[in-house]
Amino acid sequence: MKLKNYIAGQWIDGSGNEIPLYNAVNGELVAVSDTGGLNFEEALHYGRTVGYKNLSSMTFYDRGEMLKKVALYLLERKKKYYDLSYKTGATHADSWVDIEGGFGTFFTYSGLAKRMLPNTPFWVDGDTQKISANGTFLGTHILTPSEGVSVQINAYNFPVWGMLEKLSTALLAGVPSIVKPSPYGSYLTHAVFQDMIESGLLPEGAIQLVCGEPGNILDYVQDGDSVLFTGSANTGRKLKSLPSVAKNAVRFNMEADSLNCSILGLDAKPGTPEFDLFIKEVRNEITTKAGQKCTAIRRIIVPENLIGDVQNSLSKALDQTKIGNPLNRETRMGSLVGKIQYDEVQRKIDLLKAETELIYDGKHDLVDADYESGSFMSPKLFYNDQPFSKNVSHDVEAFGPVSTLMPYKDAEEAAALAKRGKGSLVGSIVSHDSTFVAETSWKMASTHGRIFVLNRDNAKESTGHGSPLPTLMHGGPGRAGGGEEMGGLNGLHFFLQKTAIQGSPDILTAITKIYQQGATQKFSDKHPFRKYFEEVEIGDSLETAGRTVTEADIVNFSNVSWDHFYAHTDATSLNGTIFDKTVAHGYFILSAAAGLFVSGKKGPVIANYGLENASFFKPVYAADTITVYLTAKEKINKGVKGRNIPSGVVKWLVEVVNQRDEIVCVATILTLVAKKSPFVDLKTKEIQKILNNLTENSERKFGLMTPQLMVEHLEEVLRNGFGSLEPSDFPEIPADKLELLQDWIYTDQKIRPGAQYPLLKEGEEPQLRFKNLTEAKENLLETLKEFLIYYRENAQAEHYHPRFGMLNKEMMELFHRKHFTHHFEQFNLV
Repeated sequence: MKLKNYIAGQWIDGSGNEIPLYNAVNGELVAVSDTGGLNFEEALHYGRTVGYKNLSSMTFYDRGEMLKKVALYLLERKKKYYDLSYKTGATHADSWVDIEGGFGTFFTYSGLAKRMLPNTPFWVDGDTQKISANGTFLGTHILTPSEGVSVQINAYNFPVWGMLEKLSTALLAGVPSIVKPSPYGSYLTHAVFQDMIESGLLPEGAIQLVCGEPGNILDYVQDGDSVLFTGSANTGRKLKSLPSVAKNAVRFNMEADSLNCSILGLDAKPGTPEFDLFIKEVRNEITTKAGQKCTAIRRIIVPENLIGDVQNSLSKALDQTKIGNPLNRETRMGSLVGKIQYDEVQRKIDLLKAETELIYDGKHDLVDADYESGSFMSPKLFYNDQPFSKNVSHDVEAFGPVSTLMPYKDAEEAAALAKRGKGSLVGSIVSHDSTFVAETSWKMASTHGRIFVLNRDNAKESTGHGSPLPTLMHGGPGRAGGGEEMGGLNGLHFFLQKTAIQGSPDILTAITKIYQQGATQKFSDKHPFRKYFEEVEIGDSLETAGRTVTEADIVNFSNVSWDHFYAHTDATSLNGTIFDKTVAHGYFILSAAAGLFVSGKKGPVIANYGLENASFFKPVYAADTITVYLTAKEKINKGVKGRNIPSGVVKWLVEVVNQRDEIVCVATILTLVAKKSPFVDLKTKEIQKILNNLTENSERKFGLMTPQLMVEHLEEVLRNGFGSLEPSDFPEIPADKLELLQDWIYTDQKIRPGAQYPLLKEGEEPQLRFKNLTEAKENLLETLKEFLIYYRENAQAEHYHPRFGMLNKEMMELFHRKHFTHHFEQFNLV
């Protein structure tokens, strides 16, 4: 199979630079990669134009939703990725980290976007700065997608995760990407990439694929572009110094190989949980992916009096590791990715042998494999008896199942040895001694991107030394490349341009879509809390009536809250304070403000969602009168899971003033506000109004029902909603499926045309029950009245639905709103 490249929206064959790709387990040819003849200049131009236009115009929220949909699409097809991953020498556990770990990164960033990022194509960064005395001149910062394309050069060890962890931040930031995997294992990258394209979920130009050698692609990068590189430090430095990169100020992020370490604490003697955890963790890091991990433990730093114990225990653990064909269930360690990599690791082993002692060289019998055909290497353990003078252990990385044991005397030496790696992605400390951990960790932190501490308290939930997490930074200083990837939302900053914005409050409100104090407020007769999420506009405001605070208010609030702080209760203790007399509680002022601005009737506002940045500027005493100005400050679209009403969050600026128009309190409250439902309300007058437009001659858009049959069908299903259908009369719905079906009721997804009515048997036709359409309408309206009255009188009632199981009042109403809408749309009534 010859792997095609995906350039400018087309799958293209290379024309000459063929690289054969072999099965790492048995040596058979798997595929051929070829990038010969590709027009890299065209690829970058296409990304900057078509890709950038399509991605950058989307909102952060929508791009987050896109990541989730792509991840779900890929997850459904994961089996074929596992089948290919085995050919790279990866075990099932190795493949899980690579494949589903990659999908998990997309899911994580989707969740972060929907919880924390705006529903706009830009992102306001930080607070607004008041830069004039009267507040008519303000400043803030916005982040926008960098106007270029991201070239992403990935290593061979993680063909899926390596691609997806870079794409997750780039795509969410709105920057198109060109993926350039290592040729080795690229057949797996290709399979996942191909499905991403075939899903149709990504806009045109969002991603391209160069499946083989990179050629001169970096000759065409320019200002606004970025390069992300994972691989050897030497190669990374060469790429970073290319004239096209250096002269054009191209953003460059490097994640390079590093000599990561793990330190066994002085307290972690044989017999302690920490000693056992250490042996297990080191063994895992030597054998997982056959040691082909940029985060693997290369230097094992151990108290000098425990060297023998660690050597013996670790040797036994390695002896027990089954090596061989990843398809065999007994196998715990697979092969290196290919013969070329095997030879490179062997060369590094020879360098280590020149200065340090090889104390463990596994002689494993392979499971369903042989050393000659495959690229298998047994684990190797070296011993550096003088780690402060023999530097090879701190300079040479064998990128395979190879590590070096070395002694230390105290915490000072342990930290010093850790730092001799000259920059690492991760260092770990296994100890239950918090003093040792604290002293060692801060001393080694300057040369490490991440410090992982393991002991008996967190072992059950720990993700391990070698696992980068989407919410934490992945990268490291010095030899590790000085780059930063992921790290939660911080990972997006690499792709975003930060711009300072200055102007008046009205101008900043218009630009940022966030209300700025001092901007024009929009007052109307309609209370802001009576508006659905889509109807709320930034600047919508309410001025409340005044409320005069009394002594009784202060006393009563003290008794209710149990807050008897002297400033509220003891006038004799106020000498030397900022108060002239007993003062109202700050939380009373907020509570009283809420009492003034809320709308008591049921409406779109579902709940109080939070409180931010509450500040109190002047005391409020008895006899002071407070008035509140409520202003819609910001809207945040919200992804809703499970059985929740589709909604968004509105942030409201609350300004409380006294009778002298002095601001006494400012806060931001968050409310959960329902979105407008696309479904008709179950109100008799509204349904009657819609039915008035239905005649015997009304044309239908789908289905076979006549107008009268549709009305009779609605009446029958509605009556069943408070009738006596029995579960035993219908096929049982599996519990897991039932939960998903009931969750669906809460979504805005509509019933699809062609859904089968479960009360009709195969081949059975519905029969008319009423004389004409008019009588059918009357009966439907009468049944609707009965339905509504029944659930008012029986609010806790539950009734069976053959499609959704037992439904309560809320679920039943939501279903019937969908059902009525479905059939009204059938005849173009809504």
